[in-house]
Amino acid sequence: MHDVVIIGAGPAGLSAALWCDELGLDTLVLEQNEEIGGQLLSVYNPIENYPGVSASNGRDFLERFSARVSEAEFDLWTNVDIDNVDLKAKRLVLRSGEALQAISIIIATGVRRRQLGIPGEKEFAGHGIIESPTKDREKFAGKDVCVVGGGDAAAENALLLAEVSPTVTLVHRNKRLKARPGFINQLQSQHCITIFPEAVVTRLLGNEDLEAVEIRRKDALKPFQMAVRGVAIRIGVEPNTELFREQLEIDPQGYAIVTNQQETNLANVFAIGDVSNPLAPTISGATGAGATAAKVIASRLSGRK
Repeated sequence: MHDVVIIGAGPAGLSAALWCDELGLDTLVLEQNEEIGGQLLSVYNPIENYPGVSASNGRDFLERFSARVSEAEFDLWTNVDIDNVDLKAKRLVLRSGEALQAISIIIATGVRRRQLGIPGEKEFAGHGIIESPTKDREKFAGKDVCVVGGGDAAAENALLLAEVSPTVTLVHRNKRLKARPGFINQLQSQHCITIFPEAVVTRLLGNEDLEAVEIRRKDALKPFQMAVRGVAIRIGVEPNTELFREQLEIDPQGYAIVTNQQETNLANVFAIGDVSNPLAPTISGATGAGATAAKVIASRLSGRK
């Protein structure tokens, strides 16, 4: 029996674990991946908006977190797959067959990039799919590329790639871009960027590496192919709530609905970080939510004892 089981070891989960440890709670953190850090591992740009901390990238930020984590006394298990969970009973069964019981559960499973679900998307991962225009800058320098999406992330990726690529094609399904006006103005000032509104990418083509994308425009009778060597898919993110959706109250996008104390519709089950914050998914918001959940749990357990 643990006071708290935290599912996920990104900024939110680690923050909650550190606070639980400081408050004297018996805490276990479960992380599916081999490495802790969550979305931090996919941040390649400088982090300059976290109060009091400036880091060159997500991994640099994580190292500052890790120094404190290594000193804490909570248990941290990585490479853990959860087979099923009964949130009401606070019981988890791991893929290994081991069963865990807790008084409180904190869900900190974060989000993942939404995929197009088209032919070639999985096959060209690492062979033309652009993970980050900053990380992959040299790899795609001098090559024609495509960006899919119409929000801030897509616009920013297109602008970064325009610094090194001769042509950048931005494909988005709506009539108008959803990106902020500042980004749109910059896109329109770049001669190497071509914007295809009301269009979708339907297929990725190539042999070992990506060679072209198939695009269908609303005003065209049939799709056409465009030669590119890289594609960045930036159509938003989706929360990792599949394991809990039959038990939790969630919004239409799949995010966990929580109170101002980060509690879900189930007593003593909390959701923190990006998995419950579609409007402002930030590192500072995630760490603050972790602290809130930990303090609420500690207060309740103190009252019981």
